[in-house]
Amino acid sequence: MKIDRVETFLVPPRWLFCRVETDEGVVGWGEPVVEGRAEVVRAAVDVLAEYLVGQDPLRIEDHWQVMTKAGFYRGGPVLSSAVAGLDQALWDIAGKAYGAPVHALLGGPVRDRVRVYAWVGGDEPAHIAEQVAAQTEAGFTAVKMNAAGRTSPMATAAETAAIVERVAAAREVLGPHRDVAVDFHGRFTPAGARRVLAELAPLHPLFAEEPLLPEHGGVLPALVAASPVPVATGERLYGRAEFLPVLGAGVAVAQPDLSHAGGISEVHRIASLADVYGAQLAPHCPLGPIALAASLQIAFSAPNFLIQEQSRGIHYNKHADLLSYLVDTEPFHFVDGHAHRTTAPGLGVSVDEDAVRAADRAGHRWRNPLWRHDDGSFAEW
Repeated sequence: MKIDRVETFLVPPRWLFCRVETDEGVVGWGEPVVEGRAEVVRAAVDVLAEYLVGQDPLRIEDHWQVMTKAGFYRGGPVLSSAVAGLDQALWDIAGKAYGAPVHALLGGPVRDRVRVYAWVGGDEPAHIAEQVAAQTEAGFTAVKMNAAGRTSPMATAAETAAIVERVAAAREVLGPHRDVAVDFHGRFTPAGARRVLAELAPLHPLFAEEPLLPEHGGVLPALVAASPVPVATGERLYGRAEFLPVLGAGVAVAQPDLSHAGGISEVHRIASLADVYGAQLAPHCPLGPIALAASLQIAFSAPNFLIQEQSRGIHYNKHADLLSYLVDTEPFHFVDGHAHRTTAPGLGVSVDEDAVRAADRAGHRWRNPLWRHDDGSFAEW
């Protein structure tokens, strides 16, 4: 069996899919994307496809080594995301060729169902309460919310109080037996994060996600030591080498993204590395169905898995949603806040190719917002 063709599809709301076809008709799908830079990743996939066409798709590890290391300049979000999507597609092909789900090829399942959480938004506590209530009525046992929008370099007393009020509104609806995770999105300075984490502690968040930007990793150990809330990070880290100092800093939860951190091959290794440090795994995935399917294969096979992000109903999905490009939506039918393990081969999802090709003809030009502080200076989004 040889790889015959590699195609990419720019599909709304902000995703990029890739399709890898073999000369025996076995097809694998992946999701290589950097949100807001999908066209750039598409070009990187095209370059890597020059190597892959004509190769045996089942030599996944060898291809991963070549795609990540054969170029003199390595790493970064664009290359790692291009590799990630292609790696997902190769695992999908392997599973279909062997007639087994990917988690079986990774050593077999360690659980029968995977806990997932839902996103909630809203700027006011009343909106938060309504949205959390809707998710609990849908069966979810955990939600995640942004800590704040545009944030001052040193949060004022009013800003800090507003953050606490919004999380408190979620906690009141959830009660003590469900969870709320809080996403800082790298919008806080180290000093600001320390202050807010201390204020949030009585509300018992499941974790605080990305309280600092990746480039502030040098002060992460001090923040983790001072934080009464478990710290999570990793969506903007792209390989084991970048996770090593973060895990050494003592973060409680590692959050690699299957569409950014080298795909199934690398995230499987990151999960094992995190386990050495006693850290739990919660893959980042505010993306599409293929990325989620790949994430679930890791979740079913990683002993230290905690919880899985998924994007159904997320605020980014304005022109398409998680189920828009699937023939069968059953794999993402969540029961009591869990995705149940299936035995379907490969990634376990059937992509609606006609819908994908039609969507690609329209494409998208999604860009993340540009924020500024009141004085006109750049603000982290």
